[in-house]
Amino acid sequence: MEQAATVSGFLAPQGARVPFFSQAAGFTELWPRVEPLLREVVDRGKFSHGPLVAALERALASWTGARHVIGVNSGTDALAILLRATGVGPGAEVVVPAFSFFATASAVVHAGARPVFADVDPLSHALDPDAAAAAVTRRTRALLPAHLFCQTADLGALTEVAERYALTLVEDSAEAIGMRWDGVHAGLVGAGGVLSFFPTKTLGALGDAGAVITDDDRVAETAAALRHHGRFGATVDDFPAISTESAVPGLNSKMDDIQAAVLLAKLGTLDTAITRRARLALRYTERLVGCPGVRRLPTLVRRDVDTTPVFYVYLVEVDHRDSLVRYLAAHGVETEVYYPRPLPLQPAFAHLGHRRGEFPRAEKACACAVALPLYPDLADDDVDRVCELVRAFYGGGGA
Repeated sequence: MEQAATVSGFLAPQGARVPFFSQAAGFTELWPRVEPLLREVVDRGKFSHGPLVAALERALASWTGARHVIGVNSGTDALAILLRATGVGPGAEVVVPAFSFFATASAVVHAGARPVFADVDPLSHALDPDAAAAAVTRRTRALLPAHLFCQTADLGALTEVAERYALTLVEDSAEAIGMRWDGVHAGLVGAGGVLSFFPTKTLGALGDAGAVITDDDRVAETAAALRHHGRFGATVDDFPAISTESAVPGLNSKMDDIQAAVLLAKLGTLDTAITRRARLALRYTERLVGCPGVRRLPTLVRRDVDTTPVFYVYLVEVDHRDSLVRYLAAHGVETEVYYPRPLPLQPAFAHLGHRRGEFPRAEKACACAVALPLYPDLADDDVDRVCELVRAFYGGGGA
């Protein structure tokens, strides 16, 4: 699995396992839709940045309502490219949450800027608007909230902060496909956002892939150039030649047509997958509510506008988290820790001089949060088994 997330091992027989993630059954059903698309890729001999990528970009634009979708080779690249395309560069500071996937902060570094950390809201686990405002300096150029687990950050309050200080709002919406704020898809409230198609995501490929989404023509044009060696005006039919001139230092971050083929096929089942995830999350909640030792179940924060949650991860906060993880692993249930260490305390950012205690809400989440299995292939009986084991752990004094 991605990031500094920790995946528990498993000691039970293979047949008794509840994996943290699997798409084996679903992909078997999907294969008849995928196979002809893959054959088309092989027959054409255009494996990267080809017509299926263009078709996926159009389909995602229609599904999300985005004016522009730019396919790239990972969600991390998408975020770094988006930041550069919105003008973030050397000498700039970007306010980011202290609790998120590592790429939220590393993308800022790859754009040549400096991440400035702020604490998070204890319910949504997203960037806290007041903490973000307090972190703004004269060098701050952007706010970068991350939408985590099942809901967006407070985009209303964060937009107000951005407007107050003349900052660009850029969204790390990598986990947020399907989430909406007042009818607007996540990533499109600010200057732009990103999508990750890492296999475990709500819309997952068979490897790494990502996209930039934006309604801004100039941001889209620049992002498209940056993904393709800095070539403005390059289309999916262009192949980079040695003699090609580049206007800006870009990357080779083009999406593979093989991943585009898989994603095009899966996009037709995305609404069904989102509904299934919601039903599984509700089943977890019904069976874990009131469980001793479970401090907090996923809490959807009420906003002043209509919002659309999507359960990518079912995250609970618990007592004796690490012991629970080992207990579940011993009984064949895999889990993931989101996230083991706050971003400011990652070794890569040690030079910024942060110490424990500076970001108490992020640090608390890192100490007690754990994700339980949640994906469309997961059976109802598997959810019941996981919940029975959690209750047995706390009821039996397993800590």
